[in-house]
Amino acid sequence: MRDIQADKDKRNIEIQKVGVKNIKYPILVLDKKNEQQHTVANINMYVDLPHHFKGTHMSRFVEVLNQYHGKISVKNFGKILAEMRTHLKAESAHFELEFPFFMEKSAPVSGAKGLIDYTCRFSGSSNSTEQDFIVSVAVPVTSLCPCSKEISERGAHNQRSIVNVSFRFSKFTWIEDIIALVEESASCEIYSLLKRPDEKYVTEKAYDNPRFVEDLVREVYLRMDKLESVSWFSIEAENFESIHNHSAYAYVEKG
Repeated sequence: MRDIQADKDKRNIEIQKVGVKNIKYPILVLDKKNEQQHTVANINMYVDLPHHFKGTHMSRFVEVLNQYHGKISVKNFGKILAEMRTHLKAESAHFELEFPFFMEKSAPVSGAKGLIDYTCRFSGSSNSTEQDFIVSVAVPVTSLCPCSKEISERGAHNQRSIVNVSFRFSKFTWIEDIIALVEESASCEIYSLLKRPDEKYVTEKAYDNPRFVEDLVREVYLRMDKLESVSWFSIEAENFESIHNHSAYAYVEKG
């Protein structure tokens, strides 16, 4: 049958990224406590397309993915990127996956257990000379406003915040360790199950540890900067304000 994608294109426009998005796919990820964890990833796969080709072969992305079924991991990311470049005859390849990572947490007083999900993202790219790989994790926390605490006679407003940490590493780094680092930087952790004594504890802990959104990113920065295994990182925090119709935001990056 005629290969339409291989036809010549006369418009002389190179495409930097072309491929498939939003593939739902089961994966296994490393789990510090349980060794492995089953989850489902949302996957994007792209390659470049030279100006003289009409199109790429979309089915070949899924063929590569199926080739690594049950073997998609940080360790194999480079191999998957290389296989994409070879199989699709491309100069560059990009592979992204986002997935929920679950951890069991015990409430601080009652010990009641529940699962918390954290959104994680692996993104990699490669060409004939370079390869890049970045891990990201979004951590929900509580932040309490220092200004509100200072000016109010009773209480202070607090809110749920999301801290997103992206990093490159020179040695393997556990996702769980980054999550713990972020939670230690906040006014208080977030839990899925709390009894009344737990609610009292987390309310008072947040009150004793007020944080602006600027404080959040700076506190995380100081802790991330001590990790010898991490070569680069960025941190962004968004506070979903409880007394405003907008969010507060801050971003910092290690130069």
